Amino acid sequence: MTTLSARPVLTDIFMNGTDTQLWTKRLVLFVAGIAAMWISAKTQIATVPVPVTLQMLVIMVIGAAYGPRLAAATIAGYLALGIQGMPVFAGTPEKGIGLAYVMGPTGGYLLGFLIAAYVVGLLARAGWDRSPVSMGAAMAIGLLCVYVPGVVWLCSAFGAGAGWENWYVWGVKTFIWVDALKLVVAIIAFPTIWKLVGNARV
Repeated sequence: MTTLSARPVLTDIFMNGTDTQLWTKRLVLFVAGIAAMWISAKTQIATVPVPVTLQMLVIMVIGAAYGPRLAAATIAGYLALGIQGMPVFAGTPEKGIGLAYVMGPTGGYLLGFLIAAYVVGLLARAGWDRSPVSMGAAMAIGLLCVYVPGVVWLCSAFGAGAGWENWYVWGVKTFIWVDALKLVVAIIAFPTIWKLVGNARV
């Protein structure tokens, strides 16, 4: 009788020892990050054409604490849920849902969320998280990563009310000071969140 030698399958490799704990922790962080984005989207001040929410605060903390890959994956997962029709975005389902909503005035800012999470994560991993000043600079760059595609999308696609001559009033002025305050809160909250993430950062 021939005895077949045991070879590990993918689940054996994935579920091996500390790797199991690490990947489980990353999965929990992934789900928690999506939930935080969802909740923060619904915590808003109604402004036109894009509402002010707490999402910028959540994105900055996720980017700095999670690292570029886990942060980008988390925001991508959040966006994927929204595109599939889940009411996870600000103003949904009242202002539309799914891909139709993403293609509306908010589209550029949503793309910016993904870019910002990755960029802030990269900068944090490069050592910008060593002090509040450098972390603040990293998050300020993250804000630009949201505002640039957001304003370009808004002004180019919806010029009737938000043409290029009104880019600051429509795309920046309403949000910038509130987002600056969120950035300060994010810097304060970051050390605690980073400790919770620990070795799951990637």
